[in-house]
Amino acid sequence: MKAVVVREFVPFDQIGVGELPDPTPGPGEVVIEVKAAEVNYPDILVISGAYQIKPPLPFSPGKAAAGTVSAIGEGVAGLKVGDRVSTQVEYGAFAQKLKAPAVNVYRMPDGVDFARAAALGLVYQTAHFALIERARMQKGERVLVLGASGGIGMASVQLAKALGASTVIGGVLGPANVEIARRCGADVVIDLGLIDLRDGLREAVRAATEGHGADVVIDPVGGAANAAALRAMAWRGRMVIIGFAAGEIPTFKANYLLVKNIEVSGLQWSDYRDRTPDWVRRVQEEIFALSVAGKLDPLISRRFPLAGFKDALGLLRDGQAQGKLILEVA
Repeated sequence: MKAVVVREFVPFDQIGVGELPDPTPGPGEVVIEVKAAEVNYPDILVISGAYQIKPPLPFSPGKAAAGTVSAIGEGVAGLKVGDRVSTQVEYGAFAQKLKAPAVNVYRMPDGVDFARAAALGLVYQTAHFALIERARMQKGERVLVLGASGGIGMASVQLAKALGASTVIGGVLGPANVEIARRCGADVVIDLGLIDLRDGLREAVRAATEGHGADVVIDPVGGAANAAALRAMAWRGRMVIIGFAAGEIPTFKANYLLVKNIEVSGLQWSDYRDRTPDWVRRVQEEIFALSVAGKLDPLISRRFPLAGFKDALGLLRDGQAQGKLILEVA
């Protein structure tokens, strides 16, 4: 089969499309003929060997895909050849065929195409667990989302609105990203290119929430924006750390957490996939249902052929991706 092939851990512009053996399903596994794969920033880290999990060489990157079931292993129930499905995996989605545990494979609703199903996977799952499980968001609360024009940020904005947040504030960099966050449904958008970000973000959030502050902060960015967002939190606020797209891992002074009665937690979504697959399945079904109801739109901005994977990853590396990027593999 054709696939993006990583034979050694190098920058993504040093790899290409090649041939890998067709996968065969073992017990509890299925093989999916991939139609669309989602492109995400962690793919860059996986290819270079900088991610926390290093796949065995050679491998194909890619963490989310949608397609049709082409083969089923022993002991698999509830799926059949030809089913339209999506999945989230550790790696392997940038290929014509993908082997996945059946417990991590989800039937797609009627009316949802493959690109949309792929885009409604990893980042929406991550956003849902961040908002509901880690931050315990309640209806009527105020939510600040950093990096609101990125994949996880857009998903967090949309899900916060769909799940009942009273005010969703998007933090972005630059006028073009302001428009993306607004299209995703943010009630207020703040350009984080403020001259005085440390105090300016706090004042802007207070103005947007009638002085209350942010009950929930979703942070896939890190860096200076994280420190500023901490100051913008309400009493008993909850911040969830998802990643460090800005390149700087933040540190926290425990006395500040104590004085404001706030908490900071982390989220690594793949642990939920591996430890509690039934829970992840329920969340994916809810995400699909919200999409069918018109409450979630993954905002796919660019589609690339498999051979165009470098262009897609380059946009992510350079911070130029506006909306979701999809590889059309079929």
